[in-house]
Amino acid sequence: MNIIVCIKQVPNTTNVQIDYETGRLKREGVESIINPFDEYAIEEGVRIKESGGKVTVITMGPPQAESVLREAISKGADEAVLVSDKAFGGADTLATAYTLSLAIKSIGNYHIIICGKQASDGDTGQVGPGIAEMLSIPHISYVKKIESIDDKLIKVERMMEDGYDLIESPIPVLLTVVKEINVPRIASLKGKLTAKKAVIKILDAKTIDADITKIGLNGSPTHVMKIFVPPKRTGGEKFNGTAQEAAASLVKKLVDTGII
Repeated sequence: MNIIVCIKQVPNTTNVQIDYETGRLKREGVESIINPFDEYAIEEGVRIKESGGKVTVITMGPPQAESVLREAISKGADEAVLVSDKAFGGADTLATAYTLSLAIKSIGNYHIIICGKQASDGDTGQVGPGIAEMLSIPHISYVKKIESIDDKLIKVERMMEDGYDLIESPIPVLLTVVKEINVPRIASLKGKLTAKKAVIKILDAKTIDADITKIGLNGSPTHVMKIFVPPKRTGGEKFNGTAQEAAASLVKKLVDTGII
C-alpha cells in the first residue's frame, strides 16, 4: 500500500504576521511548524503502512519547508518530496491543488492520499478535494476513522454534526482527516537520526511539466485585494422602558440611520 501524505509548513499560530502591502503572510524569520491537522494525516499514513506499505510525504513551499518534511520522516514517513520553485509563489488554493496534483502524478503508483482537513493559515479546506478532482479520483472529507482497507476498497467513518456516515470507496482515494482520528506520535531518537540523513527529492515547475498559466500568482483566480485590522467594537446603545417602548425606539433608530 503506497500512501502519499500532503502537508504544509505554516507560521506558528502564536506568531502570525501579515505583509499589508502584498496581502501575504510573512514567513521569513517567523517560526514555522507542520500544519496541526497534517500531524494527524502523517500519523494515519504511518499506521496504515505498518500493515505493509510506504509513506511518501510531500509539501509545496520555499526551501525552508524541508524542515517539516524531515520532521515527518522522524515520525515514520519513508520518503519526502519538496515541490519548490519561485514560480509557485502567491498560489491560491486552486493553483496549489494543480501544482500538487502534478507532483503526485510524477511520483505515481499511489493508493491513498491523506491530507489534514484544512490549514491553520488559510482555513479553507479546499486543497485536498481540489487535488482529488484534478487527479480524477474520489475523495472523502472529515474522516474520523478508517474501518478497513484492502487492495480495492476502503471503508471509513466521516464525521457529521449528528454522528457519522459510513462510506465505502474504491482505491485510489483521497482522504482529509480530522483530529479525532488518532493521537500523533512523538518522534523517536532513531527517527530523528533517520530524518537528518534523509535525501529530500526536489521538484520544480519544469520537472513536473507545469503550465505556467496555472501556477503561482498568475494561475490564481482569487487575489487578496486588501488586508486590514477591523476597528474595535464600541459600546452599544441601550433602550430603556417597557418592551413596547424599547422596540419602538429601536425601530425609529433603524429608520433614522437608513438601515430599514
